[in-house]
Amino acid sequence: MYYFIIALKLTVALSLLNVWLIQKDKPTKWRGGNAQNIKEEFQVYGLPEWMCYAVGVLKVGGSLALIVSLWVPELTKPAAIILAMLLTGSILMHFKIKDPLFKSFPATLFLGMCLAIAFLPELIF
Repeated sequence: MYYFIIALKLTVALSLLNVWLIQKDKPTKWRGGNAQNIKEEFQVYGLPEWMCYAVGVLKVGGSLALIVSLWVPELTKPAAIILAMLLTGSILMHFKIKDPLFKSFPATLFLGMCLAIAFLPELIF
C-alpha cells in the first residue's frame, strides 16, 4: 500500500505540474469550452483573471507539497485535500458550461486519486 500511495502522489503531482507549468499555453482536448490555454479557460468559465493565478499557485503549491510529503508525511493529507477541493471546482466548471463529460475526466480521475491519498491509508491501517 505504501508504494501505491507514493505512485499516486507522484502521478498527481507531476501531472498537475505539467498542466500548470508546461502545458499552460497549449491547447488540449481537456480544456473547457474552446479555450486554447489556461487563461482562456478561466474566461470561458466566467472567472476573473486573478482567480487563474490563485488557483495556479494553489495547484502548483499543492503538487509540490505532495512531492515533499514523501519525506514529510504530515503534508500528505492537507495537500491532497486542497487539491481535491480545487479539482472538484474544475469538475463543477465543466458542468457549468455544459462541456461534454469527457472533458472533466482528468479532473475526476485526479480527484479520486487525491481522495485515495488523503483517506485510503486511514481505512486500511
